[in-house]
Amino acid sequence: MTRRLALLLITTLLFSLPALADRDENKSDERGKKDQDDETSMSCVQCHKKITPTIVTDWKLSEHSEEGVSCADCHGSKHTTKADVDEAEVPMPEVCAECHGEQYNQFAAGKHAKAWAALQAMPTTHALPSTLVDGMKGCGGCHKIGFKSEADLEALKEAGQEYGVASCDSCHTRHLFSKEEARQPQACRTCHMGFDHPQWEMYSSSKHGVRNDLKQLGILPEEAAGPTCQDCHMANGTHENRTPWGFLAVRLPLPEDEQWAADQTTILKALRVFNPVTGDPIPEMVQLVIDADVARLTQEAFDAERDKLLAVCRDCHSEKFALGEMEKGDETIKAIDRLMAEAITIVARLYEEGLLRRPDTYVYDYPNLLTFHDAPTGIEQRLFVMHLEHRMRAFQGVFHNNPDYALWYGWSEMVRDLTAIKEMAVALGLNLDE
Repeated sequence: MTRRLALLLITTLLFSLPALADRDENKSDERGKKDQDDETSMSCVQCHKKITPTIVTDWKLSEHSEEGVSCADCHGSKHTTKADVDEAEVPMPEVCAECHGEQYNQFAAGKHAKAWAALQAMPTTHALPSTLVDGMKGCGGCHKIGFKSEADLEALKEAGQEYGVASCDSCHTRHLFSKEEARQPQACRTCHMGFDHPQWEMYSSSKHGVRNDLKQLGILPEEAAGPTCQDCHMANGTHENRTPWGFLAVRLPLPEDEQWAADQTTILKALRVFNPVTGDPIPEMVQLVIDADVARLTQEAFDAERDKLLAVCRDCHSEKFALGEMEKGDETIKAIDRLMAEAITIVARLYEEGLLRRPDTYVYDYPNLLTFHDAPTGIEQRLFVMHLEHRMRAFQGVFHNNPDYALWYGWSEMVRDLTAIKEMAVALGLNLDE
């Protein structure tokens, strides 16, 4: 080695020493923080094994535990004793996003992320007891899956309702946070059931659901077809989900069929998306529909969602068959919209002829389906049930391959609703022959 080369190596080493020292110091800091987090986590575990042992068991069974995700990683390290329990941080979706960024972004683009905003936008929400909304014992129990603003979170915290609002834990429940749990159709059951959206009841008693049950019981082999909710609505594991017809089976552009377009217009008036007097869209309500993502507002958006579902159907069915089944759903919506529009028009005539007095909460002399169970008259209560229970069941029953829901719990009930509404209207003084 020449003298010049030796000097160069010595100089390089001298300049590198500070950087190496800094790097070692950074590593030491990281190890120190990790050791501190691990120490905090062990302290949490030792304490909570006595106080909430099942939480500890779930965490120990989780992949989080296997990967070294500590209590402090999600809850912070400020809470160390019973006296400072309020210092424990409740993780929001952004905390999950630190490790699960792709899933977070998918979820944020889907309709579930907008569930809380949709709940707050409904007029009837604010007339409910707070336990049913913020207390999560009613609508809030499912709509909590949606993202919340800082103001929402602060209000919930002040009301002592800050738990169960982390979105991700609606499907990957605490503290196991199991992927396998969230992949099962039962994970959807808590919310997608009941009065206005009994998808669980429809699915579980359909051939799709029955075959999946038989697979879970080991009667059918794992390789056999038995689609889950996730197979159709969260294909390939995506956390973004929506449907072509949306929640309420209304859409833009309006159908080319003139009668169907008129019927959908009547329904949109009663939903206050269109002005009941002029028939024009109400900008703030259209914006609400956009924000809540409850309807497709362009043909391109509708076609994109339908194509996604068709791609899934083709795994088991021919495209011709699958498209034919979807078109049956479209035709069902067309048929039930005729019944629904006739019922709405009858109640609208009662207002127009002064046989019903417009409530102070109404801007127009026209029925308002958004009042839900707070509808001001008996005939409008029947109209609300016809719309949100029976109409929903009729078209959802078709799309979920459940004949009984489509006919007896849907179409048949709507026919009976219309008959009752006509009788009630006549009793109020309306001449239906005019």
